[in-house]
Amino acid sequence: MKLSELDYDLPPELVAQHPAERRDGSRLLVYDRGSGEVRHRRFDELPDELEPGELVVVNDTRVLPARIPIERPRGEVLLLERIGDDGLWEGLARPTRRLRAGRRYGAVELVEHLGEGRWLLRLEGEPAGETPLPPYITEPLADPARYQTVYARAEGSAAAPTAGLHFTPDLLGRLDVERVTLHVGLDTFRPVSAETLEEHELHGEPYEVEPEAWARVAAAPRVLAVGTTTVRVLESIARGAALAGRTELFVTPGFEFRRVDSLLTNFHLPRSTLLALVMAFAGVEETRRLYRAAVEEGYRFYSFGDAMLIR
Repeated sequence: MKLSELDYDLPPELVAQHPAERRDGSRLLVYDRGSGEVRHRRFDELPDELEPGELVVVNDTRVLPARIPIERPRGEVLLLERIGDDGLWEGLARPTRRLRAGRRYGAVELVEHLGEGRWLLRLEGEPAGETPLPPYITEPLADPARYQTVYARAEGSAAAPTAGLHFTPDLLGRLDVERVTLHVGLDTFRPVSAETLEEHELHGEPYEVEPEAWARVAAAPRVLAVGTTTVRVLESIARGAALAGRTELFVTPGFEFRRVDSLLTNFHLPRSTLLALVMAFAGVEETRRLYRAAVEEGYRFYSFGDAMLIR
């Protein structure tokens, strides 16, 4: 699949700079794969769209205060993943060309350059940086808690699993919910830079699922995966992976889904692996049609934007 096939036109004003006033007050585009019908609803109406007995599976990872500014040279470090117990991390650092291995920049010592802006580094103490908002969000976030899901528990992510940002405790109480954990790292938010999807390399992200949770998932008549990270966990285990480990599963058009029956997701960036996963689930042309409809209807896009249910 060519990278150009993951492009679409988006007016800049539709990139959401702030979360909705109420988490569950965002809009919800519903697409029924069987009938082709498209409906426009509010997120708090999600329970009305689910089948009886449908299990809602969420990713309960918690975002780290992972963005650490450095002063000289002016730049920043973004923590990606803890490596062992002695303060070692993998992270992104910029401006990479002006940084040197063996030097300390505030609380961070750069140990080794791994390529593509990635560094092995040693952090003094625990992460105490800023909320790692995506670069397309250029306005300050008044409440950092709005970049966490209300069910976030296991700290370890460099970005939020944004499909879950719409849920409230009241809405969760109306659903049958199970949890998995995948710590969001480079694979989830790094854009595709190769000319084709097949040339894009994944580095893997850590995940964990409790045996009781997987037993419920395996036995459920239908499973709704909340977000692309949840899909990757469930489909990895459905293919025989262990209940804890790293997943390099790359979901692209033509993929056979074995456990996910419905997908709840935000609207993703062009040229991203996340958009490729949505195309794999909904169909390439169908996804393009849905994105065009979302633009025409003025849906808000990306992390703080509206949501789409594909069933």
